[in-house]
Amino acid sequence: MADRAIYQEFVQARSDRLLRTAYLLTRDWALAEDLLQESLAKVWFAWPGVEDPEAYVRRVLVTTYTSWWRRKWRRELPSDDLPDTPVDGGAERAGDRESLWRAVGRLPARQRAVIVLRFYEDLPVAEVARTLGCGTGTVKSQTAKALAKLRVDESILEEVSR
Repeated sequence: MADRAIYQEFVQARSDRLLRTAYLLTRDWALAEDLLQESLAKVWFAWPGVEDPEAYVRRVLVTTYTSWWRRKWRRELPSDDLPDTPVDGGAERAGDRESLWRAVGRLPARQRAVIVLRFYEDLPVAEVARTLGCGTGTVKSQTAKALAKLRVDESILEEVSR
């Protein structure tokens, strides 16, 4: 019973941050909620043996997302409803941000996971490697490849807008 209480406290304390991570991986709030829910359900069964809960849940998030991506699983359909845009010149910054996330969305799942964990979660290379179950060299090379693709995307966007 004590394990259940600790698990519940962890979920209540960390869900918002984990949901943001899931959103950055999926780029869809509904899908992110599904990803987090499925990941937390998986963690529940392993909970008594988990030593570093946040790192473990992050790893489950990424592996679950990757398996969804590989299956090309899509539950939600796009909508014609657009979100509200910020005022006072924020539309330009929002457009830049949206362009960036569209570019990140075009990255392969592994590279997107590395970018999210390294630059959004601000995790060190060793922690990202542990979360993804790979070596630090793989994290570094995937980061370099992802950043190179993002730079190419940026230069193409600049040429098109001229």
